[in-house]
Amino acid sequence: MSINFTVSPSFPAERTSDWYIFNTWLQRALSLPIHLELYSGFGAQRKAIADGLVDMIYANPFDASLLVRERNFLAIAGPTGGDEMVIFTATDKPFQLVTDLQTGLRLSCTDDPSVNTVGRILLEPADLDASDIVTLPTETYIQVARAVLRDQADVGFMPVDAFSALSNVIQRDLRVLVTSQLHVIHHSFLIGPALHGRGDEIARLLTTLHETEKGSQMLAGLGSKVWRRIEQEDVELMIDIISTLTQ
Repeated sequence: MSINFTVSPSFPAERTSDWYIFNTWLQRALSLPIHLELYSGFGAQRKAIADGLVDMIYANPFDASLLVRERNFLAIAGPTGGDEMVIFTATDKPFQLVTDLQTGLRLSCTDDPSVNTVGRILLEPADLDASDIVTLPTETYIQVARAVLRDQADVGFMPVDAFSALSNVIQRDLRVLVTSQLHVIHHSFLIGPALHGRGDEIARLLTTLHETEKGSQMLAGLGSKVWRRIEQEDVELMIDIISTLTQ
């Protein structure tokens, strides 16, 4: 039986090779043929999920909620801490705070539903409604940064990890207006029904990965230090918070 594994498109492109290294390790550790398929966008990935082409996924919080509630996936592990995001602008813009943003705001973002949901909430102090904002969608976070730097957008939405992965030269010309602090919302490692019987084994492998030097290096390449076991009540809390945020 071949297992199809995928990762949320929200991770920085620089980590692509690290996910392939992780996939090779996981195949050997589980003695399973695991195929890693990385999709260019959330739409393509969700279609693969709907078509039953995903058995294992490192999912963003929004998709994790849908997979647990609607596709019978189990969340078994995730990083310590939460998945935070930033709203940023260019340093040559006059904005210092979110409350400085004005009608006609040009917003650059990808189609990451978790980041965009939190971002819209963080924009609320600016007292702007949908008619006050021109949304400029892009495919990658590099393109989001580029749009802000080139004055094609006033602000951008981006995960903290993706922002931190930008070069020092790029970050020097950007100013963070606000960073979220929703610690309980995070990516999760999920398995589909075909792997439920090996859930404890996979969780144990993931949550002890940091105990070896090679494992620590692999986690660092994926942007983590330690993965912890996720219990069902953790998942339910995250789902409830996301449901509240999206109402």
